[in-house]
Amino acid sequence: MNNLRTPLSRVRLWGSAREGTNTFIAQRLTAIALVPLLLWFVAAVIFFIFKADHASLVVWIRSYWNTELLILLILVSFHHAHAGLHEVVEDYVHNEIIKAITMVSMKFFVVAITVASVLAVLRIAFL
Repeated sequence: MNNLRTPLSRVRLWGSAREGTNTFIAQRLTAIALVPLLLWFVAAVIFFIFKADHASLVVWIRSYWNTELLILLILVSFHHAHAGLHEVVEDYVHNEIIKAITMVSMKFFVVAITVASVLAVLRIAFL
């Protein structure tokens, strides 16, 4: 069988990392999941939240389905945002040290904001 890779690429182990398809599919699935979640959230903002006072908003968030959908919206949107930012940094940052620092700091930032957002919703829902 002919191997079309150059000797240098075989030595450096360049080529397919076999991860691109999984990332591509994950980004598309999160995008598809975001469509109904964002439609629900925009409809809730337009029809309820703009007209509500603080007490009504707390009651709305404490509703089981609203709490669940808000947390799901937070998790899916931040996962989708992180996947997109990861691809951008991976494609356009060429300095390996800056790329590594950016990837690690981006991961910490996204995890921190996600946890803080979910905890805020849970605090409102259960306290």
